[in-house]
Amino acid sequence: MKTLRLDVWSDIACPWCYIGKRHLEKALEIFPHRDAVEIVWRAFELDPSAPQLADPAISYAERLATKYRMDVQTAQGRIDQMTAVAAKDGLDFRFDRVRPGNTFDAHRLLHWAHEQHKQDALKERLLRAYMTEGQAMSDREGLVRLAKEVDLDEAAAREVLSADTYAKEVRADESLAGELGISGVPFFVMGGRLGVSGAQPAEVLLGALEHAWNNHAVEVPEGAVCGPDGC
Repeated sequence: MKTLRLDVWSDIACPWCYIGKRHLEKALEIFPHRDAVEIVWRAFELDPSAPQLADPAISYAERLATKYRMDVQTAQGRIDQMTAVAAKDGLDFRFDRVRPGNTFDAHRLLHWAHEQHKQDALKERLLRAYMTEGQAMSDREGLVRLAKEVDLDEAAAREVLSADTYAKEVRADESLAGELGISGVPFFVMGGRLGVSGAQPAEVLLGALEHAWNNHAVEVPEGAVCGPDGC
């Protein structure tokens, strides 16, 4: 049985990562070997030094203008353009609600969710909460609530966040990104060998998946299984 591992480096505070996730999902809908693809969401912080919560008095457009040294009107134009692009993929970006801040805790929770086989569901919920609903990713009780909404254990999620659990794993993801030369996200690594940078169109990702499947998928021996008629 062949399997293809797909590692995706991304940040919750990255609009293009949400768009890239949609494009990947569209590609996978067409990909004939979808059930053999294992997706692992890897941590990447766009700003590891970000405060727990940015000053709410500064608008997203002002923040963008300062970061990229442009006037606020130009920054707002870019925001409007990105909002329109997202809408074509069925995403409702509300930059007027976005509450920028540190995303480290959210990435720790995603590592835990991977072990619970709920990582993709939590990733989706976090992205929507941040980009549409104005949920701060540094609000631990807010993160616990979101985890509960995707059927993760509330008490266990709170326990993960109350300690430094999975902090080393997050840092390991970021260290590996540096070793691979990943400086921007989303970044897709298929089969451990084929890298695709950016929120590429679905057809581009589909082509990459097909190439990776033909060249980098691995053969995994089938073990003993049980079915409706016995083992």
